[in-house]
Amino acid sequence: MTLRVTFLCAGPAEGIHGPALGDGPLDERARREAANARAALPPYSLALRAPSVRCAQTAGVLGVAAVPEAALRDIDHGRWNGRTRADIAAADPHGLSAWLTDPDAAPHGGESVGRLCLRTASWLASLPGDAGHVLAITEASVVRAALVHVRSAPARVFWHLDVPPLSAVTLTMRDSLWHARPVEAPVPRQRASADDAPTVGSTARDTRR
Repeated sequence: MTLRVTFLCAGPAEGIHGPALGDGPLDERARREAANARAALPPYSLALRAPSVRCAQTAGVLGVAAVPEAALRDIDHGRWNGRTRADIAAADPHGLSAWLTDPDAAPHGGESVGRLCLRTASWLASLPGDAGHVLAITEASVVRAALVHVRSAPARVFWHLDVPPLSAVTLTMRDSLWHARPVEAPVPRQRASADDAPTVGSTARDTRR
């Protein structure tokens, strides 16, 4: 039996410029792009989403009745929630540098990258083998954490994984091992047999040298 998990990165939030720290409603462009992508959704047997406004609205625009899952929540930005990287760099350059280079650092008082990676790995491990094809609508941070886990990569590569809004990647469990297979397709279509489901595309890439 094959277990598949398609991670779909939610669209960007309204009014957030630069790398988004925190939640917010989808901007109009993200709504249009998500609506256009509805026809590209692959079959799935279970749809889940992070409990954020952004993920709820992405699911709504896609017409996906996704169940909120706390384990798929975005990384906790602590005191930096709602701020841009430019603002943080000006106010706390050493803290930002530590956060971007040390997976165990949490200068904002929230969650470290390392802890997010462990949380995401635990969620993947908790999925039953007969779950079929799971569609998970999440923030980019959770997609990165999942890729770190399935590639057995060190957590320090987290920030080198490019996960654009509304991109998707499918992870497949075979012989007790996870595999990530990128394919050219924007987002994941509704219901069918999980074993017949195609792998969904991803623009997520590892930029390690």
